Amino acid sequence: MKRATSLDLQDTKRIHNPWKSKIQNFVQSPLPWRKFNRQETNETSPPGESLETVLSQKLFRDFLKSEFCEENLDFWLACQEFKTSKRPEEQTRRAARIYQEFIRDESPKQVNLDFYTREIIRQSVRQASLSCFVVAQRKIYSLMENDSFPRFNESEQYKVLFDAASKQRGHGKHRKALAIRRSRDLMQPDSKAINMQCELYLLQKD
Repeated sequence: MKRATSLDLQDTKRIHNPWKSKIQNFVQSPLPWRKFNRQETNETSPPGESLETVLSQKLFRDFLKSEFCEENLDFWLACQEFKTSKRPEEQTRRAARIYQEFIRDESPKQVNLDFYTREIIRQSVRQASLSCFVVAQRKIYSLMENDSFPRFNESEQYKVLFDAASKQRGHGKHRKALAIRRSRDLMQPDSKAINMQCELYLLQKD
């Protein structure tokens, strides 16, 4: 059988290296099916499955407003923002504002907390830490979860939200089918390149 010359071997390397680079890029790239699995989880989760799924929805806020308890959501969101405070003076300033708006007696958006919890907060805001509203926030969350949220799931606002989410899931299934098709195309090997590589390997071996 014909021996491979030095020129042949150089040609082999020139062909082999780009093919090797292509394989490495494919292996190192994010797997397409992992992406649409995450999308599938989000798209198939029904709205209103838990309180977390509706906290950012305007329809849920509108429902709370109609129930005269919108301040519960405002307080919970204010506590979430408070947790992002980094400097002590910023914590003290934000804590005082939350106390004046939601906690103190006859505050404009007073939330439904027991006297003991309000008193603990009143004392802690003087030297505020990131944990001074944790108990109160948990209690208000529980109140929304066990009182407002079940009623929201029976409301007209929820029906609107559910219908919108159903339409979105329909479009999502179409996008997922396209993603699967694209991922299959990516996984199809280049048969000509593989055959050429095998022939060059056999030639070099002889």
